Amino acid sequence: MNAVTWDQRERIIALLGDASADPDVRAVVVTATGRGFCAGADLRGGPASAGDRVTGDVARMIRRGAQRFVGAVLDCEKPVIAAVNGTAAGIGAHLAFACDLVLAAESATFVEVFVRRGIVPDGGGAYLLPRLVGPQRAKELMFFGDALPAAEARAMGLVNRVVPAEELEKTAREWAERLAQGPTRALALTKQLVNASLDTDRATAFAAEATAQELCMTTRDAREGVAAFVERRTPSYEGR
Repeated sequence: MNAVTWDQRERIIALLGDASADPDVRAVVVTATGRGFCAGADLRGGPASAGDRVTGDVARMIRRGAQRFVGAVLDCEKPVIAAVNGTAAGIGAHLAFACDLVLAAESATFVEVFVRRGIVPDGGGAYLLPRLVGPQRAKELMFFGDALPAAEARAMGLVNRVVPAEELEKTAREWAERLAQGPTRALALTKQLVNASLDTDRATAFAAEATAQELCMTTRDAREGVAAFVERRTPSYEGR
């Protein structure tokens, strides 16, 4: 069920960082094989037993682990698509919700499984969910820990589109290719503006928008977009 091990987490964080730095990478798809998207953290690779822990060990583990993992998706400078093929539970659900666009197979489910283990949501769950569905819905999902089918997740606004399982990979590729043909730096700046807007006041958001547009207008793609408009042709973006 693709429970995340330490090695897998570090590899994905590194890949997302590499994607940000590589101008030839224009979009990212996060998906999985098998029956599950991600069943959460692999607890077999967890911290030492309770008797060996000292105060601060768990908080440090969360900061260095689950929070870095979700933060790597939010901070990636390329658009990130989640293609959720099955169960997304715990950190697996938060990994999907952190992505910019979420596709889900009809058979996919999302589970805030933490309450079933007697622990609080980590990996940014209490940050992400209220911003996506509001505090009341977020509490319902987190208090009860019920499995949320893909169709209900879409109705709540957690998923962009639900497709038959056999069409998931094809749809994700189509979306990624469409994004890859876009003005990559403009998309990165747009992602930053939208994510930051949820934590800032209007004056700060407007100032960030003006600065982002100033930066964007120095790119080749912005010049190409304006030229294509004037010349009444389809723009050809390079991602630079």
